[in-house]
Amino acid sequence: MKIIIINGPNINLLGKRETDIYGDQSFEDFFKTLQSKYSEIELFHYQSNIEGELIDKLQEVGYDYDGIILNAAAYTHTSVGIGDVIKAIITPVIEVHISNTFSREEFRHQSFISPNAKGIILGFGLQSYELALLSFRH
Repeated sequence: MKIIIINGPNINLLGKRETDIYGDQSFEDFFKTLQSKYSEIELFHYQSNIEGELIDKLQEVGYDYDGIILNAAAYTHTSVGIGDVIKAIITPVIEVHISNTFSREEFRHQSFISPNAKGIILGFGLQSYELALLSFRH
């Protein structure tokens, strides 16, 4: 099984930014733990702060991977383009958020990804990624 985690803007700052919301662990450290725990899965990750690069990566992997775990971060609420590419590709996508977006600002309650995602997991911290990963094993 081949799964990729794709992260959007500012996820590269995990462990440094707003630790009261996002915790104090870097994504790199968390990812190494996931790889070790699920060594039977080919697990990759990609991060970009640039919307077009995220769309390019989704197009690149959207026909060859078994699953995509996508945390588009702020682009979740603004990017029609990312929503459209999720609709266009065949690889199933799980939308993930570290925080509970519904307990935050109202603009975060809208997602352009959700209508075309296989599922949505939010509010469980970094554990949200692992829950999404487990959903592909069933």
